[in-house]
Amino acid sequence: MTGELRTHDGLTLRYWSWSRDPDDALPPVVLLHGFAAHARLNWEGPGVVEALVARGRRVYALDARGHGESDRPHDDTHYGESLMARDVRLLIDRTGADHVHVAGYSMGAVVAVLAAAQDTRISRLVVGGIGAGAVEVGGLDTRAMPPELVSAALTADDAADVPERARGFRLLADASGADRHALAAQIRAVHRDALPLDRITVPTMVLAGESDPLAVRPRVLADAIRGAELVMVPGDHLTAVRDPGFAGSLTRFFAED
Repeated sequence: MTGELRTHDGLTLRYWSWSRDPDDALPPVVLLHGFAAHARLNWEGPGVVEALVARGRRVYALDARGHGESDRPHDDTHYGESLMARDVRLLIDRTGADHVHVAGYSMGAVVAVLAAAQDTRISRLVVGGIGAGAVEVGGLDTRAMPPELVSAALTADDAADVPERARGFRLLADASGADRHALAAQIRAVHRDALPLDRITVPTMVLAGESDPLAVRPRVLADAIRGAELVMVPGDHLTAVRDPGFAGSLTRFFAED
């Protein structure tokens, strides 16, 4: 099932929902995808949605502004994870639930942290694909992914001219049919301020790939969130979410009291 949300600044966002014999006593799960991906690519393809639905969960996933089937303006003022966190609160409104569990990956993990620091309806949190950078530079690790380099890679006329360091995001954008100029606007507006990690008081899991250059030293992040659990799975930034241990760890954590 799909639906639409209208944002405070006039954008139309697409969201997806899945369920099969849901247990309505359980909070819905909201999934937030990573940069240059979209909801179905990040969560349905790797089997995370199916793992949750099979356990009686209602699942919602938003195509973030600039991604997937949501509006994709090219103006930087429409972007940034703080605006995306505001969009997440609209989606939680749409679920009608008093409490939800939220999982975010990469960009979506930063959005999830910002949302959880503000919205008391988020009662359990998983952040994947980020590590020490979330503590030391305030979001995605721009030391490993310089925004200016990624923006140039996305807007280059010829993919062959893209530096190796940023090629993965260009290839992902091309493979997913993304609007590369919308993605460039988002990466230029990437969150750079300190994240309010001290305001995260709900049970939290940090879930990172062992070979992920954008999630190095995830223990630093786990230690910065009160009581957070750290789980490592095989894989890098693009493959960790496809490891069976990723979906297994996420669904196990969301099944706990």
